Amino acid sequence: MTSTRQTITLIGAGLNGPLLALGLVQRGFQVEIYERRPDMRRVRMSAGRSINLALSTRGIHALKKVGLWDAMQKIIIPMKGRMMHSVTSELTFQPYGKNESEVINSISRAELNIALMNAAQSQGVAIHFQQRCAGIDFKTGTLQLRDETSCDERPVDCAVVIGCDGSASAIRNEMLKLNRFNFSQQFLDYGYKELAIPPGPAGKHALETNALHIWPRGNYMLIALPNMDATFACILFLPFGGPDSFERLTTPSALDEFFRSRFPDAVPLMPNLANDFFANPTGAMVTIKCSPWHFGGQALLLGDAAHAIVPFFGQGINCGFEDCTTLLELLDQHGADWKTVFREFEVARKVNTDAIADLAVENFVEMRDRVADPRFLFRKKVELALEAKYPQLFVPKYSMVTFHRIPYSTALNRGRVQDEMLAALCDGIERIEELDWERADQLVRTSLTPLEHS
Repeated sequence: MTSTRQTITLIGAGLNGPLLALGLVQRGFQVEIYERRPDMRRVRMSAGRSINLALSTRGIHALKKVGLWDAMQKIIIPMKGRMMHSVTSELTFQPYGKNESEVINSISRAELNIALMNAAQSQGVAIHFQQRCAGIDFKTGTLQLRDETSCDERPVDCAVVIGCDGSASAIRNEMLKLNRFNFSQQFLDYGYKELAIPPGPAGKHALETNALHIWPRGNYMLIALPNMDATFACILFLPFGGPDSFERLTTPSALDEFFRSRFPDAVPLMPNLANDFFANPTGAMVTIKCSPWHFGGQALLLGDAAHAIVPFFGQGINCGFEDCTTLLELLDQHGADWKTVFREFEVARKVNTDAIADLAVENFVEMRDRVADPRFLFRKKVELALEAKYPQLFVPKYSMVTFHRIPYSTALNRGRVQDEMLAALCDGIERIEELDWERADQLVRTSLTPLEHS
């Protein structure tokens, strides 16, 4: 791509900022990133906000596009499926995909962030830390930056500003002041707490390594994702209030009783449970939708700044990285016609980010309520059987989202059709051998059109 040496200003050096910066410098732009936090490579960050990420097809595609995927192989652990832990400590494994090539990858948020920042800086991106965005004049492109150490403020003139600054975006907060800016946020009545399982005997993982472990308990759940250092990053998802809730777990004895009765096989694996629980903050989870995402060709929101979602489909990182891929593809198509690029970016992405936001909330109900239900597990077997027989027509909703780059809106709509189909086919039967394949063939061929896999 032919480009002038125009400077693009990004707010936020989290995951999306450095990834997008790499794509921009590879296209001949100069990039400056301003980040309000200290450099995490030099300052130990507070605990409680380092939930592991589930990297899958969309995120991998974005990393390949900027030449980073091969380097990530050493910091990922493939997870082949869900390992469910019952109250009586029985284990049930449910594979994610139709074969062992369909896996999701556990990766440390911090390690990925560091790798992205290192790569961006190695290609000439300037990252300025402890620089808070204190305001922006959208018409002139003047940023107001506050130094977090000295509290001094200074203006910075910017031709193009892209807000990659997360769900609490300073750029979006400034857009709220514009006329006819639509904004909604919906918090779950659930919070999360980060916990940990240390290495087991001989310094190895204490649980099956290549699985995402879930303790589903109907109204709440505990999950665990493997780390490279043989630990597991655990997250307890629990209502803020009610009988089984964070408001009831105020003492070590209450916490101990709760875990021993609900997650008995996890307790021996978590010697630091009380310390972790009371030291780490209780996080909140929010869905954010807004529009428009841009102000002419001067400013754009991207990633969580435009569309924060809850974490239950493991798509936050993948959705944000897909934003970067789409924006860079539009830039290749239109050149530095930012007004057109930003407008078409929102048209292409908003319908899909709205869809994955809804899918993520739906998947929370599935993970906490249904993954231990024998009828649900049987239905998953029927899904895989239908996919094997009709690979161009029937692709499970989870697979469309996780193992393909099929638009999220397509996955949402086809998923609903397929859910109705599965309910009809599974009603009254208990074994695959009882499946009415003639009826299945009729439903699949009349209800679904061929998919173009990507």
